Amino acid sequence: MGKGRRCTLSLLFLLLLCFHQTTVHCKERLIRHLSSQPPSPSKPQEFKIGLKRIILSIVLGILTGLAGALVVALFIKFAVQYMNQTPILKGPVIFSPKISAKTLQSALANENQLLGSSSNGKYYKTVLDNGLTVAVKVLEPFDNGSPERQSKSVKRRIQQELEVLASLRHRHLMSLRAYVRESDRFSLVYDYMPTGSLEDAMNRVRGNQLQLGWDVRLRIAVGVIKGLQYLHFTCIPQILHYNLKPTNIMLDAEFEPRLADCGLAKLMPNIDRATSGYSAPECFQNCRYTDKSDIFSFGMILGVLLTGRDPADPFFGEAASGGSLGQWLRHLQQAGEAREALDKSILGEEVEEDEMLMAVRIAVVCLSDLPADRPSSDELVPMLTQLHSF
Repeated sequence: MGKGRRCTLSLLFLLLLCFHQTTVHCKERLIRHLSSQPPSPSKPQEFKIGLKRIILSIVLGILTGLAGALVVALFIKFAVQYMNQTPILKGPVIFSPKISAKTLQSALANENQLLGSSSNGKYYKTVLDNGLTVAVKVLEPFDNGSPERQSKSVKRRIQQELEVLASLRHRHLMSLRAYVRESDRFSLVYDYMPTGSLEDAMNRVRGNQLQLGWDVRLRIAVGVIKGLQYLHFTCIPQILHYNLKPTNIMLDAEFEPRLADCGLAKLMPNIDRATSGYSAPECFQNCRYTDKSDIFSFGMILGVLLTGRDPADPFFGEAASGGSLGQWLRHLQQAGEAREALDKSILGEEVEEDEMLMAVRIAVVCLSDLPADRPSSDELVPMLTQLHSF
């Protein structure tokens, strides 16, 4: 219990004790005063005096009881608040039996392989003493001069949210294995994905360094939407991703996708969001974010898988393309020319082309400007799985 809280509880207890003693003392003085009066000349006067004594005793008893109940209620309130308050943990917080606190601290103290960086932190590949390879994401959510940096309530809220994220278990989600809180940053520990992110894979595809067939791309899309379905419909309360984009979709050795950074953008508002074309329009118009905003981001990812193009491609800045990947796909779909949008490297069998053209229609409806016009993740899972046998 903190020093300030101990002082408050002690003060309340002393106040109750003093008030009770003062009330008893006043009652005794009043009774002695009334008792010291000369005998009344008549029985009616004695009756009146006795009645006054009874009334005064009742009133004083009621006041004492009310005051005592108020103090006790305040005491219970503070006690319950303290008992329900999550303590701020120090040092490594471990959620995996394969990782020990000592091993993790030792690994983080060494110079590790840098995998990437953003405005909010860096990503490292770390090998623990037991041979386990993990990925460490070092987040710096607070500016040096921000009041949140020293706020215990903010740190406690982040800690509670991280514990919720660590409890998530799904084959298409990155599992949080541990985290370490320092004064101004958090180090989040995940399983290491050797293939990297979907962004890495698509960059290699554009550079002709990697071939990803339609079956692999569709499997990635199905895995992503199944991960969203788990967050939106299985988790209670519902969890929104807030920052779904190819850099936050990790691929294992078999190119099975796993969603990373679920909910971190809401938790740490300074994290850069997908402002380069993956965020839904309502996020900019009224800062409103729902599960349908995640669906818009998924539609952009499905569009990337189908076309092979980056939404930041200068091509989409031209008037002829409509100004964005989504507008370009919608225009071609309405004109009956959706095939022109498909990545030429995956065109081949007629059956696959039919599946891809249907997927274009799904992407276009996911990219609807109005959230109500977009399907839910629960509806999208059968829509995509029916395109192919999984």
